Amino acid sequence: MRARSPFTVEGREPTDGVTNLVEYISITGILLLLLIVVLFTVNDVFMQGPGDTLRYYSFTDIGNGMSVRIVDLYVIAPDQGTISTRFILPSDVGGEDYFVRANQTGVDQTIVVERNSIHADIDIAGIGATKGVTGNTTSSGWNLITYNSSGV
Repeated sequence: MRARSPFTVEGREPTDGVTNLVEYISITGILLLLLIVVLFTVNDVFMQGPGDTLRYYSFTDIGNGMSVRIVDLYVIAPDQGTISTRFILPSDVGGEDYFVRANQTGVDQTIVVERNSIHADIDIAGIGATKGVTGNTTSSGWNLITYNSSGV
């Protein structure tokens, strides 16, 4: 007859408890690692990405509004003299300021609305080949568009 160890339970070996403990620690470690990976990717996938998309579309809307204002002013501009208009842009997009500038490359003229790596380029339709548009502004306060027939 075999001598019984004081650490054995009926039908179980002493190593069964260690095996269960190692299994529990391994599974818990893997799940914690997956949780950490998910926590870092949730911000990019579910918050930052859609936020950047909404900022881009907001910048596109602002650029289109600027383009329309410039073209409208050009349409009603006098043959001789100066005309100006004042307007307000949204103070922020996604809680951040932004920058608006008129960009001329050759014949093409665009309104560029940007903040960090997000930017929208909108063509100024209808006057690109005839009148040069220059200038820039930020998202705060009153803004002014002036047309001078002498080009000064």
